[in-house]
Amino acid sequence: MSEASVRAVGWAQSFPVARGVRAGREWARAHMDSLGWTHTDPDAVDSVVLAVSELVTNAHHHARTGAQVVLTWDGQALHLSVHDSGPGAPEPRKADEGSLGGRGLAIVDALADTWSIHPTADGKTITACFRLPGGSSCQKQDDS
Repeated sequence: MSEASVRAVGWAQSFPVARGVRAGREWARAHMDSLGWTHTDPDAVDSVVLAVSELVTNAHHHARTGAQVVLTWDGQALHLSVHDSGPGAPEPRKADEGSLGGRGLAIVDALADTWSIHPTADGKTITACFRLPGGSSCQKQDDS
């Protein structure tokens, strides 16, 4: 593969707890628009924006920390990573009908082609991959 055939772009932004989740959604939607996805695959845009919303909410609500969000487009798939500095790894849980929360990771699981949790020295990073139609498959990453 030549260097000319490799095309990737990425963005990173921190969202402090006080800034809220809305800013993360707007930030993600603007970058999806810059890729042209709002015209070519609006459903994928909605999936990415909702996943950003859920993961930033988890960082703010459960970890009680800011969230560092990275979006990377490699020409085949969009990779979303959200890092927080809270202890422990989140665990998907089954929310009952009356619960107002507890569905974040289940939503990400339903929207993303793959997702994984990576413990870090200062917290954890959740990475989700979204493949556009015709793109190559997202590679499942191990948690080590």
